[in-house]
Amino acid sequence: MCGIIGFTGSSPAVPILLDGLEHLEYRGYDSAGVAVISPEKGLQIQKRKGRLSALREKLDGLPPLEGTTGVGHTRWATHGEPNDVNSHPHVSQNGRVAIVHNGIIENYAEIKEFLLHRGVRFRSDTDSEVVAQLLDYYFTDGSDPLDAVYRVLEKLEGAYALGILCADRPDMLIAARKDAPLLLGYGQGENFIASDATAIIARTRTVAYMEDGEVAVLTPRGIDVYDEYRRPVEKQRHTIDWDVSAAEKGGYAHFMFKEIMEQPEALRHTVSPRLRDGEVAFDELSLTEEKLRSFRRIFIVACGSSYHVGMLGKYSLERFLRLPVEVCLASEFRYSSPLVDERSLVIVISQSGETLDSMAALREAKALGGYILSIVNVVGSSIARESDDVLYTWAGPEIAVATTKAYSTQLVLLTMFGLWMARALGRAGGPEYAAVTAELGLLPEKLETVLAGTDVYQYLASLYFNRDCVFFIGRNLDYALGLEGSLKLKEISYIHSESYAAGELKHGTISLIEPGTLVVALATYGPLIDKAVSNIVEVKARGAEVVALTTESQRERMEKLADHVMVIPDTHPALQPNLGVVPLQLFAYYIALQRGCDIDKPKNLAKSVTVE
Repeated sequence: MCGIIGFTGSSPAVPILLDGLEHLEYRGYDSAGVAVISPEKGLQIQKRKGRLSALREKLDGLPPLEGTTGVGHTRWATHGEPNDVNSHPHVSQNGRVAIVHNGIIENYAEIKEFLLHRGVRFRSDTDSEVVAQLLDYYFTDGSDPLDAVYRVLEKLEGAYALGILCADRPDMLIAARKDAPLLLGYGQGENFIASDATAIIARTRTVAYMEDGEVAVLTPRGIDVYDEYRRPVEKQRHTIDWDVSAAEKGGYAHFMFKEIMEQPEALRHTVSPRLRDGEVAFDELSLTEEKLRSFRRIFIVACGSSYHVGMLGKYSLERFLRLPVEVCLASEFRYSSPLVDERSLVIVISQSGETLDSMAALREAKALGGYILSIVNVVGSSIARESDDVLYTWAGPEIAVATTKAYSTQLVLLTMFGLWMARALGRAGGPEYAAVTAELGLLPEKLETVLAGTDVYQYLASLYFNRDCVFFIGRNLDYALGLEGSLKLKEISYIHSESYAAGELKHGTISLIEPGTLVVALATYGPLIDKAVSNIVEVKARGAEVVALTTESQRERMEKLADHVMVIPDTHPALQPNLGVVPLQLFAYYIALQRGCDIDKPKNLAKSVTVE
């Protein structure tokens, strides 16, 4: 949510900023803007409500903005409605300072009141504008801009990633970070800030990740970084190892469809390096057998689709480890007085590694003595850096707001971790362990089989795209899988959808089933197929139309019961959801396509949620 790019160099800034913002569109936003600075014209700002195309159109009708230093921003509204005035960048009353901001300034009302009493006039309804106005207030003629920045940061409470321009320093860009992602990009005679590497990968692959409390001063000649006490910091530089083409559509109509189709290869990247001679191996982990034996409880903490991964992982981990596993929404975890101590393993799952709720939960668990293992996709992200151990999914950049390949790789990695830990503790082995590890190696190939039959999902979408309400039902792993299928449908097609544990139908929710109601019945979990059949009969008796998701071995049985059937290959029960999720993704995708929805950028949603 919200995107930042900043540039300083010798080239015109605006085209670079707009190109960077285009690569940040996937994060979710409702307005966009740019600010540049030049010695002759000072600060020049243009911003517009709506898509980036609206800003481009506005700029095309104006004289070019001049300057080789600037910032760009895509805003997702939190304080103040989406409009031109509330869009970023924000400029101070005297026109000396322009800023872009991600995050929330929690004490903005107090700061605003202080400034109003000193004659400052505010233009917007945002929390962010107080930063620009307070910076201007602390500036004195000829002073070092860094002095004012540090004075302002002392006053701010909340989360921020800031890009700052000063009218009297046309070659300088200042950045600051606390609880919101921001990275530095090192180029040849040009340097960058960005909230995501996708914004700058076309111009540099060398980056460093800012830590909380750090301030960076960028000029075309280099980048100086300071800590909260203004002491110089030597940053470790990282090389981005994926190509810019990975963040482009490559001929597909949507990023979501591209990323669905990339899942076999993503699983190969995740699984193959960690599967050797029939054994799961994690060379990157520092967990010792002694530490593993000390754990008495496991917490899985996550949001959204990653939470659904945790719901599925709970079944596998408890089965393999015989330890209690509690799955917690990150937004609830730290407010629930969690029973975490030094005997607790806390697994934090996040695609971006920057999700603020998950970050807050991580810090709470760490303060209580828990051992933190994170599963993330973005190397060097905040959650990864603050964890005791980290497992990277290596899924490559995921651009669509609705996650697909990140979900799949998180799920297989969590299952593999459970196998690895069980093996290390002597609780796994024999035929079942061999069967699961053998099937792990076959998953990508079986997934390719599923993806070869997209015409089935297109046909089903043509039948059901105009429904107002859909129910998903399942038991055990199928229930947890249904949660993700339901979320996918509602977040990109805007159809009301709910997922229920099938055994709970008779306890109230079956009253919602009436003639013509669409029910997606999940029947992939072998041990409970008979129960699934009973539930399908139950809803059919009340007039429901049923689309069943099942395995090849159960195809014939389900075809006699359901109106339509989606079929996946058989695999070990613990891995069946890795195959089962793909038909649900495709079903949601094609329904959204039929409804004319903006699939990659669904309304009101953002890819990386960096506010509470």
